[in-house]
Amino acid sequence: MIDLNKIAKIKNNESISLKDIAIIDYEEFSHIVIELLKQPENHCLSYFAYKSNDNLQFIMAVGDDKNHNILLLSHLLKSDEKPELESLTKEIFALHIFEREIHENFGINFIEHPWLKPVRFANNRANKEMQINDYPFYSIKSEELHEVGVGPIHAGVIEPGHFRFICNGENVLHLEIQLGWQHRGIEKLFLDKENNLQRNLLAENIAGDTAIGHTTAFAQTIEALAGKQLGKQRHIERALALELERIAIHTGDISALCTDIAYHFGSNVFGILRTAIINFMQFWSGNRFGKSLIRVGGTHLPFTEELKVELLDVLSKYEKQFEEMVYITFRLPSVQNRFDFIGIVSPEQARTIGTVGLSARMSQIERDIRVSHPNFAYQEFPYETITAERGDVFARFLLKKKEIRKSISWIRNVMENYNFDASQNEKPDYQLKLKPSSFAISLVEAWRGEVCHCAITDEAGKLKHYKIKDPSMHNWKALELSLRNVEISDFPINNKSYNLSYCGHDL
Repeated sequence: MIDLNKIAKIKNNESISLKDIAIIDYEEFSHIVIELLKQPENHCLSYFAYKSNDNLQFIMAVGDDKNHNILLLSHLLKSDEKPELESLTKEIFALHIFEREIHENFGINFIEHPWLKPVRFANNRANKEMQINDYPFYSIKSEELHEVGVGPIHAGVIEPGHFRFICNGENVLHLEIQLGWQHRGIEKLFLDKENNLQRNLLAENIAGDTAIGHTTAFAQTIEALAGKQLGKQRHIERALALELERIAIHTGDISALCTDIAYHFGSNVFGILRTAIINFMQFWSGNRFGKSLIRVGGTHLPFTEELKVELLDVLSKYEKQFEEMVYITFRLPSVQNRFDFIGIVSPEQARTIGTVGLSARMSQIERDIRVSHPNFAYQEFPYETITAERGDVFARFLLKKKEIRKSISWIRNVMENYNFDASQNEKPDYQLKLKPSSFAISLVEAWRGEVCHCAITDEAGKLKHYKIKDPSMHNWKALELSLRNVEISDFPINNKSYNLSYCGHDL
């Protein structure tokens, strides 16, 4: 049985005093975590460590997706204790990436971890003697097999990442992805910059294609730490921007997948349609990616009734052309034959590795922060999750189409049932006073999946630790699994069907 008194419980976009998060011994921590994460309605949102005096304090946030709660647990490793812990990954494989990151950052040895390798080769890693060229790739010694290395420098305009294939002829037996080629030290910069406007600008650049998702999570984290309550309209505006970002990126992904199978008609039309959405974002905020729109405490760019008229017109034109093009594209035998049954990830695999967002929903897992941990906008205007069955390239291709339709429907519902009042505009407040010795968390269902930001303040109310998790942290492993027992020529369409983030991972 789990001792519920050892677990702190909060909601999304809330803060809690650090003294209310019980520090328990690691044996009990391990037992509780394993019991919680064996239940399918729970998953690990974040697990990290930070320096607390001379000790190392660990915090895990578990999402209770059924009851809309976030469960917080903590344990402490004292400075005079041996830097090693029994690995939880051997019981809950989805924790592998979190333990690997803690190992890399602080030198903690997780005993019996099956895959204790560096995650991103950050500048402030514990062991700087291990260089990125020394990465210990898995290998098989055989005269019948060969290895193929792709990247980190690619032929197209793409961020750096290295992909190591083990092949038998054209058939891929194993793929290992090595990231960590670019760093900006984003998490440390959040501590170095004491001005919330500077931090706001940092959040917009965690991952450029998720400017709205990450900036919303940042703003909500700071507002939670400050006890700042925003009006309804700010929450609805942020959700509108999130759904527009989702429509734009999914449309671009459909275009790119058409490109990868040489279907240029679809590539061109879907590319043009994406432009219509990002042009509206520029009309609203002055930037095609929505930068400058989300600000701590308010906004300089409130949504108005005039913008509503423009958006409905844009969506009407977009929807007509989108549906015409979708009708043609998704029925083409050449498209179906190229995407069907390629790169399958089963529901069991997807749950085991802890996928989130579309990468979970492609395999029948209803994991969606808009439903499991909704903020005001999605409570006021509920969202229904869509899933697919097969977990293949076509499932990911199909889900992007369906989610675009669902986002348009959600936006229309808001437009029809909410009157925007520009006079009720809260201006940004970059001088918010943060609660001392507190922890805050914000979850956002960005277009790739759940973005998670956590922040901790010291006794004076200054940021002491800032932790960012992009959904790609969970989902790169799914791409690796997608390549098993398929031809290496299927890599480009598999890779594009996920469209995971390099910079969101490397930070």
